[in-house]
Amino acid sequence: MFPCVGAKSALNKGRLHTRSFGRLADPAHTAALYQQLLDFSAEYPDPGNLPVSFVALFEPQGDGAGDERAFEQALWQQLQQLHEHDREQGAAWAEGVSDDPEREDFSFSVGGRAFFVVGLHPGASRLARRTPVPSLVFNFHQQFEHLKATGKYTVMQDAIRARDVALQGSINPVLARFGESSEARQYSGRAVEAGWKCPFHSKAPEHA
Repeated sequence: MFPCVGAKSALNKGRLHTRSFGRLADPAHTAALYQQLLDFSAEYPDPGNLPVSFVALFEPQGDGAGDERAFEQALWQQLQQLHEHDREQGAAWAEGVSDDPEREDFSFSVGGRAFFVVGLHPGASRLARRTPVPSLVFNFHQQFEHLKATGKYTVMQDAIRARDVALQGSINPVLARFGESSEARQYSGRAVEAGWKCPFHSKAPEHA
């Protein structure tokens, strides 16, 4: 019983897009991942109300596959590589969100679109984050904003938490209400420390 009702809805409605790549954080695959995200974004200029997600699947990590910190490090290395490639293309950060992972309005940006990223892997301590291979799920930030504006986000969050309790007996401690703390703290799925500092650093575009 996977707790995320949004992901289940996207899967059931044929709006869960998956692509396979090499090893997570391998620079050789960053350009391909980047282009797939641009294509996904172009397919949904206005994603509407129905959940839609892009899932990047990566090869098993081998040694350290059960290490949450190792996955967290690889996740942020991959996102840093995506961001730097984005800047090399001259892309600006998505409007309406911050590029500072310490701020409450931070959201990851690719090609000028904001994404909420969810990391999944075999060694996740939370069963809801456990998958056979390392994976990154990219969700349009604007869909979360729409849910919040219409009052539906709280309903969905409560449903996810109830299902999480049924699955593992407790609520995932990393979950926060959308917009109440930096979403960067939730990306890897590890229950990060109070003083945790995100390793991601935004850079200026190389050309307009």
